[in-house]
Amino acid sequence: MTADKYVLVTGGAGYIGSHTVLELINAGYKVVVIDNLCNSSEEAIRRVSELTNSTIPFFPVDLRDKEGLEKVFSEYPIQSVIHFAGLKAVGESTKIPLEYYDSNVTGTIVLLKTMAKYGTPIFVFSSSATVYGDATRFENMIPIPEECPTGPTSPYGHTKMIIEEILTDAAAADSNLKVGILRYFNPIGAHPSGRIGEDPRGIPNNLLPFVAQVAVGRRTMLQVFGNDYKGSPDGTPIRDYIHVVDLAKGHLAALAKLDSVEGENGEGFVRPWNLGTGNGSTVFEVVHAFENATGKTIPLEVVGRRKGDVVNLTAKPNRANTELIWKAELSIEDACRDLWKWTTNNPWGYGQPEK
Repeated sequence: MTADKYVLVTGGAGYIGSHTVLELINAGYKVVVIDNLCNSSEEAIRRVSELTNSTIPFFPVDLRDKEGLEKVFSEYPIQSVIHFAGLKAVGESTKIPLEYYDSNVTGTIVLLKTMAKYGTPIFVFSSSATVYGDATRFENMIPIPEECPTGPTSPYGHTKMIIEEILTDAAAADSNLKVGILRYFNPIGAHPSGRIGEDPRGIPNNLLPFVAQVAVGRRTMLQVFGNDYKGSPDGTPIRDYIHVVDLAKGHLAALAKLDSVEGENGEGFVRPWNLGTGNGSTVFEVVHAFENATGKTIPLEVVGRRKGDVVNLTAKPNRANTELIWKAELSIEDACRDLWKWTTNNPWGYGQPEK
């Protein structure tokens, strides 16, 4: 990437976005961030600026705001986009599906049109393992390879799948467009500084933030959604938990790869990569790991299954290991320790105690 070019990070004030912005700057990239702050805080960007001793241009823009987006592209020479922005809760998406389709799909289309207008060729998409749906419906698809047939089980998963299809069609029509689709599994942990981490609005949708809020006294008890899944050693769902710092570095590896490839036969380049560890852990195993890392006991109750959940989402990350020269290095224990440092330093996240 040339020195005067920028990486635009959409959703850069969010959990994975802020960690990726930090890694980008530490690697020498120039970064500009947009985020509509619907589930994030500008404080995250301020802290990344502090950690990296840099100034980060920030715009509180919604991707569906065509004029606001064009203003960013007209002010900065943007060479590549890492696209995190979007609504992301499986359960919530079943209740307000139209909001998910509008925010995620419409926002991405406006972004791609703007990129085409300004000649930005590289696009890294924050996709999800939810596009695979229940991979246990096929033989020999756990751990899940990229070749696994897709079949999302929630509106959220459908939005990711639709965007992947849009990107594939866009690349087929534009020989300059180079797309990396990163299907990630379950991000956990926080930056080891304890300065940035996950700060969900309201009740957390993900396991470890909820566990941490119970441990710090914000919530009384962890709810485990189902312990009757067949194929799980303890009946609770199995997930591939990846440290957010490893995940952030995967985006840099994808950028470097896309910078070095070309499309063929008059078409652009598009390629999906799984980002995970290759190891699955049950809910109970992760809770025990957190208890061991922190010395805290987590009270819990088992409740009914959550709509849209599947038994096993474990990655086969061989393609990313080989093609991106990237590998997850950090453990669940590392993630629990870093999460606990973030939580104890910031018991109310980036904000103030709830009234």
